Amino acid sequence: MAQLRQEVDPGEAGLDAKALDRLDQHIAHYVDEGRLPGFLVAVARGGRVAHLTTHGRRDVAAGLPVEADTLWRLYSMTKPVTSVAALILVEEGRLSLDDPVARHLPAFAEPQVYESGSGAEVRTRPAVQPLLIRHLLTHTAGLTFAFYHSHPVDALYRAAGLESAVLPGSDLATTVDAYARLPLQFEPGTQWNYSVATNVLGRVIEVVSGQPLDAFFAERILGPLGMTDAGFCVPDEQAVRLSELYGETADGGIEPIAGLPLRGRPRFLSGSGGMVASAHDVHRFMELLRRRGELDGVRVLTPESVDLMSANHLPGGADLRAFGSRPAHDEPGNDGVGFGLGVSVVIDPERTLAPSGLGSYGWSGVATTTFWVDPSHDLTVQFMTQVRPKSSLKLYPDLKRLVYEAVTG
Repeated sequence: MAQLRQEVDPGEAGLDAKALDRLDQHIAHYVDEGRLPGFLVAVARGGRVAHLTTHGRRDVAAGLPVEADTLWRLYSMTKPVTSVAALILVEEGRLSLDDPVARHLPAFAEPQVYESGSGAEVRTRPAVQPLLIRHLLTHTAGLTFAFYHSHPVDALYRAAGLESAVLPGSDLATTVDAYARLPLQFEPGTQWNYSVATNVLGRVIEVVSGQPLDAFFAERILGPLGMTDAGFCVPDEQAVRLSELYGETADGGIEPIAGLPLRGRPRFLSGSGGMVASAHDVHRFMELLRRRGELDGVRVLTPESVDLMSANHLPGGADLRAFGSRPAHDEPGNDGVGFGLGVSVVIDPERTLAPSGLGSYGWSGVATTTFWVDPSHDLTVQFMTQVRPKSSLKLYPDLKRLVYEAVTG
């Protein structure tokens, strides 16, 4: 087990210690008000951790504090790891961004696109172009989530038993086949909709590599990077380090809720949201990206692949606002933010809802976790807690504002 530690004083890293204290105090108010159980925030510049704060409880009832080695459910922060895994196969020539998905998953050979109607009256047409690997990475595939309740295709996902994005009791292969039987919301590559696409990508990785997704991650990413606690399950001897998961109550408080089944290897290996990790693991992954594919002498990706991952790939170079607002829990969804290969990308800092460096990229998870890499400021930031809010806590914009107020050099 490795543990994240502060490595340098804020001033040496071009950060204002008093501003960082304001950051801590602001987020601590969420804990004091009973809206968060506890949190960890870490800010690094040039790869060196210059600010690391833990506050509050990882388990309120048991009185267990958040510690630097606490384990967190990443949920959608799993998606960038899956994207890196896919790009490894692209670099090896075993996969191409322009491969039809059907080349690897024949169930997607004849995708249908929604035209009109709802329920049993839904009318579809054959897709004009094939569904491609790049569409999965960019969420332009036309797939969706059942819980949106905003489109007739969402209802078809619910009717198919996919309310939680997985067929109950099924594995990744069976669940992805169920996705393939449902129509796409739109022609592939024409719009953006945050979706189950990364689960499909995870299944592609399994088929192309000949390995289960967890084995491929461990061999090609987690092991080489020293992400010693990251994976799809928590060993019994480490279970005490896992944070309790909380949900938001009607009065704005929190209460324990069921989370990912992390005790024992899960049947369903979700490339979309199945991972658990420590802050040390997240820092190692951010460092891989900040250093453009290499860490401590281990090269996982070429610089060109990381640059491709962190570039905007939305149709017409648009930002996410151009595709309307979706009720996704961790969708950035604001002006000036595009989308790359599994990460959001700041394309116009002047138009974003919170301060950001041009080219900053990262992603968030439904349990109110987030990370970003800012090449223009040589900055990486992670924030970890474990609350699934009924609506946004409005925490991320304040987090970004307070981080950038601390940047002095």
